[in-house]
Amino acid sequence: MADGAPKETGRIFLVGAGPGDPDLLTVRAARLISTASVIVHDGLVDDHILALARPHARLISVAKSRSRHSMRQEEINALLIREAKAGHDVVRLKGGDPYIFGRGGEEAEECRAAGVAVEVVPGISAAIGCAAEAQLPLTHRDAASAVTFVAGQCKGLTDQDWSGLAGKGRTLVIYMGIATAMDIADKLMADGLSPETPVAVLEKGTRKDSRAMRTLLADLGGLMARERVKSPALIVVGEVVLRSNAEEKLAQWAAQAENLA
Repeated sequence: MADGAPKETGRIFLVGAGPGDPDLLTVRAARLISTASVIVHDGLVDDHILALARPHARLISVAKSRSRHSMRQEEINALLIREAKAGHDVVRLKGGDPYIFGRGGEEAEECRAAGVAVEVVPGISAAIGCAAEAQLPLTHRDAASAVTFVAGQCKGLTDQDWSGLAGKGRTLVIYMGIATAMDIADKLMADGLSPETPVAVLEKGTRKDSRAMRTLLADLGGLMARERVKSPALIVVGEVVLRSNAEEKLAQWAAQAENLA
């Protein structure tokens, strides 16, 4: 390119970083991270994954939490577009999979509208990775033929219709449900789910400090409080929980589980 000539617009790669363990990255994700000049990453991306970046790469954190966002989504979109139009190929690194509660769809739409090429590199979603670590089958011929992912922390939780998403033959996986666990349990029981429905809480799945706990639906809020569960964590509701190796935390569980078998 001649001096003074306009730079070609770069590309945006929406890359799934998986649930945490660097060994669960896809080969393409690892290659892109190791060669990128600019990486825009979420707060949940493990430091060991960020360590794969080349020494002089620019790492830009756009970490979000329930009560604090370092950058609003509109600002993130503008950042990606600005960096690409400056001629940089940008890796937008997201925990789990970009298109499962990762706002990847919103970012892709904005980039396309701005004339920036986008490629999506899927990642192992939190539900898939954390459940696998706990040996919790989200579907099972004898227990569940359907699985649904929902967000427990989003607009209008009380107005969402979850009826039929959990119960016999179904598994419900709830993302971002720590702070609203008690409301979630009340909502599901009000929809007719038994208070004795087995529930698993998978905290920091695939990481060194991961924990897998199980209880009954009526005690979901109590478990969260007693164990001081921290983000990221998933809630799994359904009979498949009984087929996992999730650590038992309640002294009463064994006797109650016999009644559910």
